[in-house]
Amino acid sequence: MSTMTFRAPAFVEEGSGQRANDLADRLQLGARSLAELAGGLTMEQWNTRLPHDGRRIGVVVHHVASVYPVEVQLAMLIAEGKPVAGVTMEGIHRMNAEHASMYDAVTKEATLELLRTNSSAAAAAIRAMSDEELDRAATVSLYANATLTSQFVLEDHAVRHSYHHLAGIRRALNI
Repeated sequence: MSTMTFRAPAFVEEGSGQRANDLADRLQLGARSLAELAGGLTMEQWNTRLPHDGRRIGVVVHHVASVYPVEVQLAMLIAEGKPVAGVTMEGIHRMNAEHASMYDAVTKEATLELLRTNSSAAAAAIRAMSDEELDRAATVSLYANATLTSQFVLEDHAVRHSYHHLAGIRRALNI
C-alpha cells in the first residue's frame, strides 16, 4: 500500500452549496485539531501504542491522512449514482494492518504534511459537490448493501475519521 496524495478532480468547480461547504469545513476542523495535537506530541507520545488497537499514535495519524482519498472517492462514486461494491470490514482491517506495517516508523513531519495536503484536497473535492450529488444514493457493500447517500458516507468516513481517532489518542494519553 503506497501513501496516496489526493488532488481534487479538475473537472469540478469549487463553491457549490452551503451543505458542501459545511461538510468541508467540518472535515478541515477535524484535520486541524488532529494536526495540532499530533504536532505537539513528544517522540515518546508519537510512538505510544493505542490500547485495543496496537498501532502507534503516529501511524494512526498517518492512516487518517492517507485514507482521505479513498473515503472521498467512495462518496464520489455514490454521487455519480454508482454502487460501492467489494468494500468489507475484513478488507478495511487488512488494509489498516498493511498500512501499520509499512508506516510503523513514519515521521511526524511527513505525516503532518500528508494530513495537510490530503485534508485540503478532500475539502476542495467536497466543496465542489452539489446538493444533488450529496443527496444521490446507491448501495454500499460496507453497510450490507444498504442504499445510502453520498453525504452520509462523507459524514461517516472522511468527516468523522479525524475526530474518531483524535478521541482515541486523547484517551490513550490521558489528555
